[in-house]
Amino acid sequence: MAISSIGFRTKLVYGFGTVAYGIKDNGFNFLLLIFYNQLLGLPAQLVGLAIMIALVIDGFIDPLIGHVSDRFHSRFGRRHPFMYASALPCAVFYYLLWNPPASLGHGTLFWYLLITAIIVRMLIALYEVPSAALLAELTEDYDQRTSLVAYRFFFGYVGAVLMGVVALSVYLRPTAQQAVGLLNRAGYHGYSIAAAILMFASILISTAGTHHYIPYLRLAQPKRTFNLSQEAREIRAALANRPFLAMIACGFFSAMAFGLVATLSLYFYTYFWELSADQISLLLLSALISAGAALGVAPLITKRLDKKRGAIWVSLITLVLAPTPIILRLCGWFVGNSSPALMPILLLFTLVLGTMTVAAGALVTSMLADTVEENEIRTHQRTEGLYFAAAFFVQKCVSGLGIFAGGLILAWVKFPEAARPGLVPPQVLRHLALTYVPMIVVLLAISIFCITFYRIGRAGHNANLQLLHAEQAKIRSGTWDI
Repeated sequence: MAISSIGFRTKLVYGFGTVAYGIKDNGFNFLLLIFYNQLLGLPAQLVGLAIMIALVIDGFIDPLIGHVSDRFHSRFGRRHPFMYASALPCAVFYYLLWNPPASLGHGTLFWYLLITAIIVRMLIALYEVPSAALLAELTEDYDQRTSLVAYRFFFGYVGAVLMGVVALSVYLRPTAQQAVGLLNRAGYHGYSIAAAILMFASILISTAGTHHYIPYLRLAQPKRTFNLSQEAREIRAALANRPFLAMIACGFFSAMAFGLVATLSLYFYTYFWELSADQISLLLLSALISAGAALGVAPLITKRLDKKRGAIWVSLITLVLAPTPIILRLCGWFVGNSSPALMPILLLFTLVLGTMTVAAGALVTSMLADTVEENEIRTHQRTEGLYFAAAFFVQKCVSGLGIFAGGLILAWVKFPEAARPGLVPPQVLRHLALTYVPMIVVLLAISIFCITFYRIGRAGHNANLQLLHAEQAKIRSGTWDI
């Protein structure tokens, strides 16, 4: 049975585990391409290919983890054994990802990157999929779910932003031998140690912090003999839920867009806007303010507009804001890189855009949680793990395509290796922007269109709960025949 009341402490410890996911995302999306391409000399398209393959393979593992955790029997419940098991190996392999043997040639280096990236992403999924599935078990309340998701997103940003800021301001500093901090090879070693320790701590603290709820969470379905065809039928029936499919389609296109944004944003910061490491750190740090603002904005939108309408409006604002500075620069209507007004303007755009992005993500994820009850009415199965795993599967596969596309774009525009800010030919930067902006706008527009097919509002969710509670009461009294 879902817990009736969720307090502030529970929101904190539940959300804190996504720090590990944020650190991983920051490393994969912002630093990994530059590290393996600009420092180790692996061609950008090969780095992008390795990351994409790792994401796709990981994506196929996610539904398996979700389905197994839905049906797992143990004295520690369905989810927590997987979460505990992921903590230490995840930290170890994240460290190894950033410390390849120095003697590897390009061919071997590609395979090292591919294998370690696959293992890291699978271990993160071993925690993240069961943890995300807890959302629908911890509370059935329409508004509480949005609040819980907002905390998950907030701490995901905390992990990504703080680790990004620490990386740039502490470890990836310019030296006498290397003027560009991002190309400071020694700094990545210290970064990998700090990141690995924090990932281990966040997973363990969050898992232990929700451990006392295990007796109140849903139990797995009764054990039965494994039948592959029956399992396949049940999975297929669960995935045929129309509101769920609408959210999956939305995630499909938005993940591709943000995979592309995350991959190329550091290139735009460094070479298009010619920002210093400290300025980039400030922009990244501002995302914490945005994520904190979204803690209040997302639940407020849920109460005022309902989740669907709110998600559409904040996504539209995101679509408009995301490419605006680049478009204005291309049109000659934006301040120059040497202007003192550049940073305040970019900072304002980043703050508002970040708030809208986090709020939109929280609303869409909360909408996904509300599809669990509708599916239970249809199939008499609880499939939280499968649903969130399927969402991760789509997002990872497609964001992998976005990252891969980022590598292809860099190769397409002939972006130079070991490039220095201010020395990249203007036509290369213009070609990069003209390729990047239309792709982002189209992908985000399609994702918004997909939201319009979602049909569960507050009234529909409450009706689903009433029907389920009535059915459960009949089952307990012995008058319900399934």
